[in-house]
Amino acid sequence: MPTPEMQPSPPALGIGWRHPHYDDLLTQQPTLDFIEVHSENFFADGGAALAVLQQGRERYPVSLHGVGLSLGSVAGIDPWHLDQLARLVDRIEPVRVSDHAAFARGCLQGQTLHAADLLPLPFTNEALQVMTDNVQRVQDRLRRPIAVENLSAYLQWAGADMDEPEFFNTLARRSGCQLLVDVNNLYVNALNAQRRGACESPAAECRRWLDTIEPHHVAELHLAGHVDTGDIVIDDHGSRVHPAVWALYQHALARLGPVPTLIEWDTDLPPLTVLLDEAQSARELATRWRQPDEILLA
Repeated sequence: MPTPEMQPSPPALGIGWRHPHYDDLLTQQPTLDFIEVHSENFFADGGAALAVLQQGRERYPVSLHGVGLSLGSVAGIDPWHLDQLARLVDRIEPVRVSDHAAFARGCLQGQTLHAADLLPLPFTNEALQVMTDNVQRVQDRLRRPIAVENLSAYLQWAGADMDEPEFFNTLARRSGCQLLVDVNNLYVNALNAQRRGACESPAAECRRWLDTIEPHHVAELHLAGHVDTGDIVIDDHGSRVHPAVWALYQHALARLGPVPTLIEWDTDLPPLTVLLDEAQSARELATRWRQPDEILLA
């Protein structure tokens, strides 16, 4: 763990690059360390979307973030999806490739169906083995490690064999994958757990999660906004980062080191300047390095 006398370099900072900001980013070329796009939006051969991505790649390192691998599916990895991802990786040579610890594919009456959502996994030994096998298959095909992201989950399975950090630690050790830690997802899950009476202090629960994860596996951090609907808190990526999540980000840096950090914003997209302002806030927090016991969390 870093000490005040051993100040590390600040982390690489990036933003999610979405369609409304394609032209602005290419024209303005703001100071960023990387950009991130959703892999599935660029699977088509040729066309305007791929041409724009290649222009972005000429200016910035690109991180490919997917939502469709269904890494936790007992039905396995869709060969077509994996082939398209492999072709995109070869074209773009991304700095990172990531997807979620979730399942979206399943079998019903002999047919493989795909859900329009990322569904949470049970933290069982069986689910861990499925994840490990699927992650290894993807990594073998891509010839590189991938990063697996923790999910914002709105239901929980009974009968867990381990908690979520242990699940991720074991997955990374067995498969050689990296981890993508979404700090906002941690906080959203903790807030919803508090409403169910399963968590007394969301901030303390998130700190415990971050303190349990093995730092050398973590390749990227995500920051985003969330919305409180009254009954449930939703990770909607549609607003600025909440102050409590900024505080947890400081704790994550102190615990994990200067991990590359992304500002995600996917709904109700504001002008590009707002995302750049959020990235600058992350940069400023990261330069004011503190130890965990010096950080005041909400």
